[in-house]
Amino acid sequence: MRFGYFNFAFLGEESQWSAEAAECAGDQDAYWEFHDYLFSHQSGENGGAFSKDNLKGFAASMKLDTKAFNTCIDSGKYAQLVQDQTNIGRQLGVSSTPTFAVNGKPVVGAQSFDTFKATIEGLLNPPTPTP
Repeated sequence: MRFGYFNFAFLGEESQWSAEAAECAGDQDAYWEFHDYLFSHQSGENGGAFSKDNLKGFAASMKLDTKAFNTCIDSGKYAQLVQDQTNIGRQLGVSSTPTFAVNGKPVVGAQSFDTFKATIEGLLNPPTPTP
């Protein structure tokens, strides 16, 4: 099994900036911490909560190296990566988050362990065709 995580920045500029910011935090081994911080500080879409200035403030409150973080954000270092990942998601038919791909089969939404288990078991043990 392989687990991969793609940014899917489809909600406008703040979605793009926040994904880029998480990647910049990743340069300091803090991708998941920043990711979690973003999700715990949501307050609606494109209302200013994830402006570049606020993202920089989040990094400061997390005690990241703000000079390196701010340089990363301001340079657009990860802009293309985030755009490419979003485009891959679109090509795979992703239209919402979370969406999981299990051997190419989409599993949409926050699902239970049993749903994933059934999906995986169905792929490992396909029904035997009847003659």
